[in-house]
Amino acid sequence: MIVQRCSWCGDNELYLKYHDEEWGVPVHDDRTHFEFLVLESAQAGLSWVTILKKRDNYRSAYDNFDPVKVAAYDEKKVAELLSNSGIVRNRRKIEASINNANRFIEIQEEFGSFDKYIWSFVNNLSLKNSWEDVSELPAKTELSDEVSTDLKKRGFKFIGSTIIYAHLQAVGLVNDHVTRCFRYNQV
Repeated sequence: MIVQRCSWCGDNELYLKYHDEEWGVPVHDDRTHFEFLVLESAQAGLSWVTILKKRDNYRSAYDNFDPVKVAAYDEKKVAELLSNSGIVRNRRKIEASINNANRFIEIQEEFGSFDKYIWSFVNNLSLKNSWEDVSELPAKTELSDEVSTDLKKRGFKFIGSTIIYAHLQAVGLVNDHVTRCFRYNQV
């Protein structure tokens, strides 16, 4: 029996594992939210598979995505990250990740957790779309516009609507598996 998947993952092993085990699964762990925000911001202009290949390097370089540790990074750490060939070496993206760690902590302090904040945009219920083909998936939506706008007002950087929509999909606020995908009814 052939397993039906979203066509974007093709036959790439990293994509298949990510698609089958992570994409669209509701996340309620702040560190995982922060990881995806950093990775999705780093991905801007690149393919997601490039980031997946570097994910373990990011986990090591970014102290396993502990926002408190990342928020304290100084210029010496920025220089270290810029010399790390295992991650995307873009100063603006690196500096944005440090800034965003600080803003992330502010949201945690205000709402009790980033998870409570982000899930409040969907009343704590995943939105389930009914796309028949990946060509129907939008790059951004009114929801991602709203979240992105709010995050920018809070001082986040490198967090446009397209990046936020990718985040909403990745962490399960939005289920964008196509209807024939075996994961559609599982997440």
